[in-house]
Amino acid sequence: MAQKKYLIAKLTSCLREDKIQLWKLPYTNEKKEAGKEMKELVQKYSSKLNINENDTENMLEEIRCKAIERGTGNENFKVTGIARLDIYLPRRKSRKIPLETNLFITGKELRSQIAQEHALKENAIKIIINKKQLDLGKTLEDQGVTHNAKVMVLQLEQSDEETKRKVQEEELQCKKEKEINDKMQRTKKGLEILAEREEYLDPDSVPYLDIANQTGRSIEIPPQAKKALVLAMGYHEKGRALMKKKEYEIALPYLLDADKHFCECSTELLNTVDNYAVLQLDIVWCYFRLEQLDCLDDAEKKLSTAHRCFQRCYGENHERLIDIKGSYGREKVLFLRLYLLQGIGHYHSGREKEAAEYIQKASCLHEELSIDPDKVHRLSLLGFSEQEARLALRACHGNVEHAANLITNRREEKAQIRREERAKRRQRLEDINTLKSMGYSERAAQVALHNTQGNLDQAFKFILDNPELLLEDDDHDPVAMDQFQVSQESIDQLMYMGFSRESAEQALKVFKGNIHLASQTLAHYGGVLPASLQLSPEGSSLSEESTSSKDSPTESAGSSSSATDEDMETDAVNEILEDIPEHEEDYLDLTLEEEEQIIHEYLSYIQVPQH
Repeated sequence: MAQKKYLIAKLTSCLREDKIQLWKLPYTNEKKEAGKEMKELVQKYSSKLNINENDTENMLEEIRCKAIERGTGNENFKVTGIARLDIYLPRRKSRKIPLETNLFITGKELRSQIAQEHALKENAIKIIINKKQLDLGKTLEDQGVTHNAKVMVLQLEQSDEETKRKVQEEELQCKKEKEINDKMQRTKKGLEILAEREEYLDPDSVPYLDIANQTGRSIEIPPQAKKALVLAMGYHEKGRALMKKKEYEIALPYLLDADKHFCECSTELLNTVDNYAVLQLDIVWCYFRLEQLDCLDDAEKKLSTAHRCFQRCYGENHERLIDIKGSYGREKVLFLRLYLLQGIGHYHSGREKEAAEYIQKASCLHEELSIDPDKVHRLSLLGFSEQEARLALRACHGNVEHAANLITNRREEKAQIRREERAKRRQRLEDINTLKSMGYSERAAQVALHNTQGNLDQAFKFILDNPELLLEDDDHDPVAMDQFQVSQESIDQLMYMGFSRESAEQALKVFKGNIHLASQTLAHYGGVLPASLQLSPEGSSLSEESTSSKDSPTESAGSSSSATDEDMETDAVNEILEDIPEHEEDYLDLTLEEEEQIIHEYLSYIQVPQH
């Protein structure tokens, strides 16, 4: 298949250079049949490209027929509005199949039509067009689908058996498909929850995702940018976890979602992290392993983007990596995969010289990065994991002693970071307890310290400047506030401090009799409650500003479904966390077994036209 693509690409290039249009006279007559001059072309290109005449004739005829088909389709589209789509079916099916349709049908209707015509189960396929999942509820036109668009069909079932199965097997398959779709929804939910969580929450009881640099230390990112980055990286990790299991059909939609969220990040941010470059590699790798590179029109652009991003992040000669990590041996696996994919792209485009150059570069890197299993075993006897051993041996060019020292030093660095984080956490908890002892809630203390970078004095002022933080989570019911029975003794205490009876009574109602909070708030605001805490004259509601920041009663805790919803959220979050690797360099730990096989395969192809 790869060799045929290469030869067709070479023939197409020759036709373009010679300015030959096979769909016109004299190569195609009025009846759209091949003209006699085709024989001359067959002989010419067979000799030029060293291909036997029969194969040359068949491939030229295939190119001619496709050109006529495309031209007819273009004319038909102009007259009738009926578009021609190229349907790329899953690997075990026939390859590219044309489909004619108007562009006003919905994505669901297109999916149904493809499923019916090609004996696929409708709920078991996903449609990718222009690197995006097809929205089932919108029309093709609304989603930017055009005439001659390439439509990639992903089949989510994992078996290689053909469609005629026993009833029991089909039921199991339907269950599996539902699980896959449900899992995607849970992933989306879990990532959205994690992206919204802030660092002021206690990570021991409420997990959140943090962004760290290449040394493992947290980096400050604006909240909105951080949310997009967390979503992008979360979808990417989910896709990578599936890629490790070779489940490329299921992985690709996650990777495309990650790409979408990365595009919401600033260019400046993308230029400082290598995650975006790695994602571009993973997307192209997925298309390649699905044997659907033809559907990815901008594969070459994605690989160029990855290369540029690596250079910006690592330095032209990896100098930034060397400054940070002391070596760049681990990152070489990314360049191996990059060169290999670039070589494959060149080969499929008929550029044998460039293909040979890049695949040879990948081959040389593979030889350099191949790990001696005995060395991995020797390091494992010292108590190191196989992953640590592989990464360290590549960083140290195979030197076992240096690798052992590198792992030991890295473990100590990570332990030091953890100690620093624990110290920060202890200090934070002490500051939270200090504010709690002053009568403020734990959440108010957490939010205030987070917004003042841990400054206790400023946190105290922040709470008073944001009085809605003084209310407990269940204090948003203004009727209950107004009906709260305030003792005369408490009112007298506040009046003795110089506050009016009206202000004292209202403050005590708002703070459920807490004299400390009432007096501090009144003192801070000149003896009158701020507008956001004041009850209306009728006592029926707080000000709009305060109530708008709270959940509606139907969303508050205490409803019969709240515990269930909380459990579902916890499960969704835990599913995400399970797919996040413990080792920060997990994405560099490639065994290179797949790459080795593909390098040998394409090296054998490249040698074919040289004989």
